[in-house]
Amino acid sequence: MSPRIVSCGIVLLDPDGRVLLAHATETTHWDIPKGHGEDGEAPHVTALRELVEETGIALEADRLKDLGLFVYRRDKDLHLFAARASADELDLSTCTCTSLFPRRSDGTLIPEMDDYRWASIDEVPRYASRSLTRLFETTLSLAALHRSL
Repeated sequence: MSPRIVSCGIVLLDPDGRVLLAHATETTHWDIPKGHGEDGEAPHVTALRELVEETGIALEADRLKDLGLFVYRRDKDLHLFAARASADELDLSTCTCTSLFPRRSDGTLIPEMDDYRWASIDEVPRYASRSLTRLFETTLSLAALHRSL
């Protein structure tokens, strides 16, 4: 049996408890900023690096709350951290993705993420993948997180 993939990510909430979602280029999916660690990289370091690569938002490690490991999909777990966005991090028009991947059709390098939004709890099912929506509906309550940050 192959080891489960662990993806590390950040659930970034705005002052109203909305969650930051990034749109995965050339798909219908919106997701939290997350990704796989590099060899020997601590989970919080991976999560912070992915946030910068996918959004351009840089947080200090001491702002993170470690939420732990969650079963995500059949082949993948998520190690999630939470943080509250500060006033100067709310304008998503300044977000930029520096993480590139080759487009399926012609191999041109394109950004992994191409749009950003603050999604209310009610909006998550409209935008996020089924796996992420299920996580927020069953295991990780955004409302409870909003109260605890």
